Amino acid sequence: MSMSMNRRQRLMATLRGEPVDRPAVSFYEIGGWILDPDDPDPFNVYNGPGWRELIQLAESATDLIRMVTPEAHPTSDNPVDTIRHIETIDQEDKRFTRTVLQVGNKTLSSTTRRDRDVATSWTIEPLLKGPEDLDLYLSLPAEFFAYTYDVVPLQKAEEALGDAGIVMVDVADPLCRAASLFDLETYTIVALTEPLRFHALLEKLAVSTYAMVTAVCERFPGRLWRIVGSEYASDPLLPPRLYREYEVRYTQPIVTTIQQSGGFARLHSHGRLRRILSDIAEMGPDGLDPIEPPPQGDMTLQEVGARIGSQTVLFGNIEVSELQQMAPEAFEMRVRKAVRQGFARDRRGFVLMPTSCPYGRTVSKRLLQNYETMVRVVEAWRV
Repeated sequence: MSMSMNRRQRLMATLRGEPVDRPAVSFYEIGGWILDPDDPDPFNVYNGPGWRELIQLAESATDLIRMVTPEAHPTSDNPVDTIRHIETIDQEDKRFTRTVLQVGNKTLSSTTRRDRDVATSWTIEPLLKGPEDLDLYLSLPAEFFAYTYDVVPLQKAEEALGDAGIVMVDVADPLCRAASLFDLETYTIVALTEPLRFHALLEKLAVSTYAMVTAVCERFPGRLWRIVGSEYASDPLLPPRLYREYEVRYTQPIVTTIQQSGGFARLHSHGRLRRILSDIAEMGPDGLDPIEPPPQGDMTLQEVGARIGSQTVLFGNIEVSELQQMAPEAFEMRVRKAVRQGFARDRRGFVLMPTSCPYGRTVSKRLLQNYETMVRVVEAWRV
């Protein structure tokens, strides 16, 4: 029997494991973030050629999953304003942001760089350079991490969407927050050789992470969440035994809290999945993204779906490089293959989605055409 759904209904039915009229399609960050092609800021790449058309396509034709975070406000006893100092400097086509933490008579500092024509930031100086810096960071008082959370912006974002889609609350898990304090090499060395120190860091960060998740779930229950950080404990960075130690141990409580509030927990994990998928399945997430195809990943979409079970919605599995580089005819075949594999489980539990989005200033005609193909294929894929 045929049926017709609006975009919000389709996404909610997908999350609940119910039949849908067609697969949902998301452009991830495009439509996930609110992008403004009219913002004249020289560092806003989205006012570049082709972006307006792509943004309009996402907003009008995709099943929007708007990524949101609650407003965080330091508690009255939080010393962050006296400990942390942030300065941003523009130098020609680069924007540098320097953060300094004054911990007693010592300092910790980090620097990021943003290039004018690229919508991403690079950490050129990590906050923690080694075990001594880690010990100093661990000495920060608990109050430094204490915040209250305002969900009104989340409610307003949901109201603004109406039937066009749903909101998704973003949270970095303790592992993501911990690993991001180091450069990648130092992180892996510390995680491998300093397990007691690293667990102490994870436990410290877990307190404030759990407090945020609990507070938002109490006042904004029943929504989709994205939990970021799993890939920091996957191949090739760490051996699988440490995935349970550093990811499952600290992320399972987040998944449980979200689900107990009637919400849906979507785990974000780039790269290889084969040696950690059983541990992911044990956490019982309601969704998994972005399920990168080989060679970036090491499993097909069909393999992931068969192993993780029908209770987990699959989000993916179009590589952004395929969007950018494949000829339109070949790309359409690629999209059809992904939909066949992802939508094979009783015609439910799949959202067609790229693994990320382009971050340059120009959207080529080929790129726009390939995004249009994603929409066209799912719209024709009727029950």
